Amino acid sequence: MEVILKQDIQGLGYKNDIVKVKPGYGRNYLIPNGTAIIANESNKRMVNENVRQAAHKAAKIKQDAEALAAKIGDLTIEFGTKAGESGKIFGAVTAIQIADVLKSKGFDIDRKKVILKESPKELGTYKVILDLHKEVKHEISIKVVAE
Repeated sequence: MEVILKQDIQGLGYKNDIVKVKPGYGRNYLIPNGTAIIANESNKRMVNENVRQAAHKAAKIKQDAEALAAKIGDLTIEFGTKAGESGKIFGAVTAIQIADVLKSKGFDIDRKKVILKESPKELGTYKVILDLHKEVKHEISIKVVAE
């Protein structure tokens, strides 16, 4: 019996795969639990169309992320903060602050997509990675200066 998986099942296959299983396993476990559907012609066409549309959407999202990375370019953000005589700042520059500055400059980037290699706790220049897409990472610099 052939079934189309609706989700990943370890040891059997991945979502949208057409797999051959024993009839009892398919009828009594996979289909009633909602993890698979029968692989008839109409269901196969439906799954193929869904996969094609999902690939198109994924390509569009990646293209938008690449366009945003090109628009950001070699941006340097400057943070003015209070600092001690030794160059240590009071507190730290966080991903939330970086996301707020990017939003004020017209780039709508979520704070969870701002990756700090090291937390800026001293004056100087730091590299920050923006995780725009699983395949698109963009690096910008932040400069922490004393007020």
